[in-house]
Amino acid sequence: MRLPVIKHIVSFIENNDEDYVVETMETLEDLIDLDSLKDEELDVIGELLSNMSGALEVHQAIKNGTERKTALNDFMKRVQGSID
Repeated sequence: MRLPVIKHIVSFIENNDEDYVVETMETLEDLIDLDSLKDEELDVIGELLSNMSGALEVHQAIKNGTERKTALNDFMKRVQGSID
């Protein structure tokens, strides 16, 4: 996951609507079933899905009253904690 990408998607959600991201994720999830995709392409789609999912989680925290910077930092700490 990349924080700059997540920040950008959170901004997109704030300026538009989270439904766009949800529908994009659904499209990408469906695309994964395509047999002709190469491993590298699947990796890219997986990374995009991870970043979008993270952005939705951060956006939800912001909607629940958490300051944007805190929501982003808390999310990244959880991600890094799960890797260790």
